[in-house]
Amino acid sequence: MQITDIFKLLGGVGLFLFGMSIMSTGLKNACGDNLQNILECATKNNVVAVFAGLLMTVLVQSSSAIDVMVIGFVNSAMMNLSQAIGVIMGANIGTTITAQITAFNLALYTPLILFAGAVMYLFFKKSIVKHIGSIIMGFGMLFAGITMIKEVVGPLSDSDEFISFISTLNNPALAVAFGVGFTALLQSSSSSIVIFQTFAVQEILTYNTAVYLVIGAAIGSVTPNLLAGLTANREGKRTAVLNLLFNLIRAILLITLINIIPLTDWICRLSPNDIGRQIANTHTIFAVIAVLVELPFTKFIIRLAEKIIPVNPEENKTRSDRYLVYMNQLDNIPVSVALHQTQREICRMGRIAANNLNNAIKCFFDYNAEKAADVRNNEETVNILNHSIADAMLQLKTLDLTTENMRRVSMMTIAVTDIERLSDHAENIVEYIEEMNSKKASLSESALDELKSMAKDTIDAVFLSIDIFETEDYSKLDEIELLESNVDNYEKELIHNHVERLMNSNCDALSGIIFSDIVTDLERCSDHAINLAYALKERNN
Repeated sequence: MQITDIFKLLGGVGLFLFGMSIMSTGLKNACGDNLQNILECATKNNVVAVFAGLLMTVLVQSSSAIDVMVIGFVNSAMMNLSQAIGVIMGANIGTTITAQITAFNLALYTPLILFAGAVMYLFFKKSIVKHIGSIIMGFGMLFAGITMIKEVVGPLSDSDEFISFISTLNNPALAVAFGVGFTALLQSSSSSIVIFQTFAVQEILTYNTAVYLVIGAAIGSVTPNLLAGLTANREGKRTAVLNLLFNLIRAILLITLINIIPLTDWICRLSPNDIGRQIANTHTIFAVIAVLVELPFTKFIIRLAEKIIPVNPEENKTRSDRYLVYMNQLDNIPVSVALHQTQREICRMGRIAANNLNNAIKCFFDYNAEKAADVRNNEETVNILNHSIADAMLQLKTLDLTTENMRRVSMMTIAVTDIERLSDHAENIVEYIEEMNSKKASLSESALDELKSMAKDTIDAVFLSIDIFETEDYSKLDEIELLESNVDNYEKELIHNHVERLMNSNCDALSGIIFSDIVTDLERCSDHAINLAYALKERNN
């Protein structure tokens, strides 16, 4: 093989991968928010989760993209491990569609496909037409890349060195290992399977060798997920491990099956004399078999992942915090009890948000990356409770509510929003100190002392507001009004002092902006506290 052939081979692989990327991006843009909606359908029913994963992967044409997306959703607690493993299994089936498509010989029509896609993308103004054009262009690039690869690998059948290397893959263990490494290098099982198809069509690879390469490719496909898991929390890391465990078990299962029953012979008979289609069918059938066999044992796989990355006490607390405690069964209890349970749940959420705000302020004055991560984790907890409480409160509207009860439900709904905003401000405060640290900025001692005084009254007001909301002891309203007034006065005084420091060049621009922002956040937190304290108070009281 000459150097120009190597360049052409690399160009073909690059064009194929770029075509996959363009097609995937076009599909994502054309689908819009529908991918998120499909993902939300992945409920605790594993079968539904499998179909959701399958459909999303068919739409996006990248199981790695879906798996990384799933890690992100688990990382942000929008999905649990039981849902995640179902989606991962479905993605493993959905990714086989690429090999099924490339098993068709469309090389003759590739230029026309590229032309049609380019025209749609370049000369139409409608977004949906442009997205479809990019999908078609990606599709054409994919086949153009395959055509280039075929032109290069064809003569390799006459190369003694290459044939000698390929012959080593007759060893199943080496074939699996090569499939793992090659796919990990390409970061795409679809790409590696298509290249194996091309080698087989050119009679460089035998079908039996390709079978083990397909098995190895499935394991190698988890590489992007493992890399994504490195930056995720422990639950996100477990999701990446789940994918690896699924594919390792899949490999063991399939190697066992093909050595005890004539499974591959049956697959070959489905499309005789068409080795490209045989490999595509093998890829699909192996994925379906793996899902059917492993689906009933998902709990075992999850437990195994939790053995590899054990659940620590902090995670158990986070998990328990994110589930409703008092609003689980509102439809089978008296209205008064249902309202009281709702009030207790909101108070529980309020204390989590208040503690988070308090921890964020401590983090601002004494930064620690672990503290900052805890604040963000608790912010996610508050967001989850916000949605869960809002959904549960819909049940209250089905009850026989009096006018006063309707008022209380309405005000509790607003209170949940105020509490959620408290935690948003907590996250803002952490971002401020991180921005200052990254830009090597700092606040003067006088500015820090002013902020500490304002922050103390703000935190006192927030915790007091939750007590008032819970007990409805309105004798404490004067106390919280005083705290809120102090915070308002602090805002005016601190901004005035801040302007003086700027005029005297005692403060740099970035620190000044952040100082103003945190003062504003603290003042708004005291406003939310006042809203919460008065939330359930009757108007004539």
